[in-house]
Amino acid sequence: MEETDAIFLWGSNARETHPIFFHHVLKGVRNGAKLYVVDPRRTSSAQWADTWLGLDVGSDISLANAMAREIIAAGLMHERFIQHATSGFEAYRECVEEYTLERAERETGVPAEKIRAAAHAYAKATRAVICWTLGITEHHNAVDNVLALINLALLTGHVGRYGSGLNPLRGQNNVQGGGDMGAIPDRLPGFQHVENDELRGKFERAWGCRIPPKKGWHLSQMFQAMERGELTTLYVLGENPADSEADRHHALKLLGGLEFLVVQDLFYTNTAAMADVVLPAAAGWCESEGTVTSSERRVQRVRRAVPPPPGVRDDIEVVYELARRLGHEWGEPRSEYIWDEMRSLSPMHGGMSYRRLEESGGIQWPCYDESHPGEIFLHGRLWQEPLIGPRAPFSVVEFEPPVDQLDEEYPIRLTTGRRLDSYNTGVQTDRYPSPLRREESLDLSPEDGASYGLQEGETVRVHSRRGSVVAPVRFDPGLRRGLAFLTVHFHDQVATNELTIDAVDPKSGTSEFKATAIRIEKYEGN
Repeated sequence: MEETDAIFLWGSNARETHPIFFHHVLKGVRNGAKLYVVDPRRTSSAQWADTWLGLDVGSDISLANAMAREIIAAGLMHERFIQHATSGFEAYRECVEEYTLERAERETGVPAEKIRAAAHAYAKATRAVICWTLGITEHHNAVDNVLALINLALLTGHVGRYGSGLNPLRGQNNVQGGGDMGAIPDRLPGFQHVENDELRGKFERAWGCRIPPKKGWHLSQMFQAMERGELTTLYVLGENPADSEADRHHALKLLGGLEFLVVQDLFYTNTAAMADVVLPAAAGWCESEGTVTSSERRVQRVRRAVPPPPGVRDDIEVVYELARRLGHEWGEPRSEYIWDEMRSLSPMHGGMSYRRLEESGGIQWPCYDESHPGEIFLHGRLWQEPLIGPRAPFSVVEFEPPVDQLDEEYPIRLTTGRRLDSYNTGVQTDRYPSPLRREESLDLSPEDGASYGLQEGETVRVHSRRGSVVAPVRFDPGLRRGLAFLTVHFHDQVATNELTIDAVDPKSGTSEFKATAIRIEKYEGN
């Protein structure tokens, strides 16, 4: 990041949501990298950018496809890499041919010349990085949005090399590690597919039990199963779905209708307040032993610094005790034992003993044995002669507008996000004071404020097709006319998720938090 030539922050306000990472971005900028920020809002990250591409919410695929068309038309694609390491290029070329600069300008709101310039800058850069976050993944077509960015990297060869690549900035600590350990509905540890008989059989033999051969439900499917009456008991570890789910009113109704709810957490959340049983858990960062995996696939040790307070137990101790009471004796709940079992079953972790992790300060997977140093570049194999492993496929993806469409009754697009001083539903941050913190507000453009005859600080009622909330108005010059912004940090002040839509991406299960149609009206309580 610090030694690349072009950085694209796509749907990421990293200055506020990933501030430590953003320091590395700024080092890259100071070393000469050009920064491009693709975001509907002119965020604090965009203020550092050479170019801000202020697209309309949900039009990312149109922008990416138009950039690809321009790169192909100008002869800037990396033909040797495409021929050597990819598949599906001709179908992809045919798809993006329809995305002219003029069409993209209509669909995205970004001037055609800016799109052309960004495409040329990305393709001509010796090294280039695309980073993204929830700005493109909290949509009904989240996976297709990401695939559109992967296509750009494959088209230009900006993958698998030093200073070039694709970087999904994780929304929470150790999201990568959770996926690595199998916290995905269709995967076992090491991303091994549960529907593969040979891979599943390996785990069944090691664990002495039968594993269901079909993939499980992701979170949105769990709520759908609650509605059907198929899911009646829920065990929640370190999550607060009472406040974090889209269409919050509907989610609370379903959670309240469960026969039995268990919550295991560090904090007494609003979800815990609904639970039949609450299991107090230790703080993973200072009261537990284990590992954590960063966005760059680096596995590092976590060491207990202080013991948990009285009455609080480590997560694995709780799970082991539950297993014992259910008739399964798993032995001593030591993190290293669990880790060694896992790496004996996951080839990509095979060489990562605790000893090596501690001596090295961390190793990047895949690391196949204890002589392997770990792979610096996940996709470096794509440059090997001859090619190692399968070709990287181009994906044909088409632009689709947000599900919650704007009309005369709901003419304003609401998008959501975070602020620097707070985090997600506020559980981890709102218990301590911050000089940066302010009350929740509906952020509007000054132009919209004037057209509605509003004064800053005046309270309005905000309606969507699902519910309404009351919020004070704040004017943000980084917002364009017709665009509003709320966070999800302060549900006691403004229950933002009463407004958002639970339109779900069928591939990832993510709801479309970023694109809600609203209207505003003056609040009679004023």
